[in-house]
Amino acid sequence: MRNEQQARIADGNGFFAALDQSGGSTPKALALYGVPESAYSGEREMFDLMHAFRARIIASPAFTGERVLGAILFEQTMDRDVDGVSTPDYLWQRKGIVPFVKVDEGLADEGDGVRLMKPFTRLDGLLERAVERRVFGTKMRSFVSRADTSGIGAVLDQQFGYARQILGAGLVPILEPEVDIHSDGKQQAEELLKRGILERLADLDEPVMLKLSLPSVDDFYSDLIAHPKVLRVVALSGGYNQQEADERLDRNHGLIASFSRALMQDLRYQQSDEEFNRTLDVAVQAIFRASVGP
Repeated sequence: MRNEQQARIADGNGFFAALDQSGGSTPKALALYGVPESAYSGEREMFDLMHAFRARIIASPAFTGERVLGAILFEQTMDRDVDGVSTPDYLWQRKGIVPFVKVDEGLADEGDGVRLMKPFTRLDGLLERAVERRVFGTKMRSFVSRADTSGIGAVLDQQFGYARQILGAGLVPILEPEVDIHSDGKQQAEELLKRGILERLADLDEPVMLKLSLPSVDDFYSDLIAHPKVLRVVALSGGYNQQEADERLDRNHGLIASFSRALMQDLRYQQSDEEFNRTLDVAVQAIFRASVGP
């Protein structure tokens, strides 16, 4: 199964769906979906509503492996079921979509122009559960606000350090050092980031994946896409709306989407299933076309 999944990730046509909003971002995601904070009481009800939203997406006829290669899940989503089947198994067995899980525990305060990940306190147990639930890989996010050599070096050292532990557990890590799309030094930060990634890839024994902000210069990541230690490079929308994210993606050959907001921005709790599925289908098709080209 893992060999089939790896081949699909490496060579398949499609994009990644980011369904991994965690506690801090869940209220905003629900509000955009049309569920205000007044509609629930406490974290349990909030996460129940969020899982119902994700399950509605996953079970939709618009959401299949024909256009979606992988789905990145929040830990609680990995641990829950869709239609009586564990979410990772539902994704792979019923939809042909490769499951991943978010493993970071949020961002630390900013220093040297970056926000490192908070130290991981329960990674071993999470990786064990992910393996048991037949998850293929993981994802972890850092944030780069400006082009600071020391800060970006620290981000990459942390990302690659945890990547080795994840590889040792038999999972494929997605490294996500996001660059702020509003940064005045975005292009310079991307240059530092790419140089640092290329240096560190040389020390890896097994391939990883990269999730990067849509670059300021088209095809800027072509050497990473072609690198033998990189299974796939995916792009985050980073706050761009769906149309602009799709247009930027379309100009970067070999780069595929891993979108969250751009995928879900027009979905609403109040929509009928028919309207919800039709709206999701339009978004999926637009992101798919931008990922694979005309």
